[in-house]
Amino acid sequence: MEISSIIKFNNGSTVYLTAGNNIGRIGILQSVEKHPGSYDIANIKDANGNVFSTRSQNIFIIGDGKNPAISLPKGDGLKLGLIEERDAKFGDEEEEDEEDEDN
Repeated sequence: MEISSIIKFNNGSTVYLTAGNNIGRIGILQSVEKHPGSYDIANIKDANGNVFSTRSQNIFIIGDGKNPAISLPKGDGLKLGLIEERDAKFGDEEEEDEEDEDN
């Protein structure tokens, strides 16, 4: 196997969060705050426009700009809120119930 390209750790890169409370989320790196003697903090913005922060050790660069170098799973790494998650879960069940009633 050979290396096909190198992706640099720059603002605007697509990142995947590998640890912390936001594990599994995907977004665009906005900035990194340097804190001497403590953890560096990365500010990330996801596709829905939500901005969140994590330690810079928790992120993994997966692409340049808005185009990731790997294929993304279903949902594109977006974290749903409690209400959105509930609606998605119960919305699917309601659609199945309506289809059963039609038959």
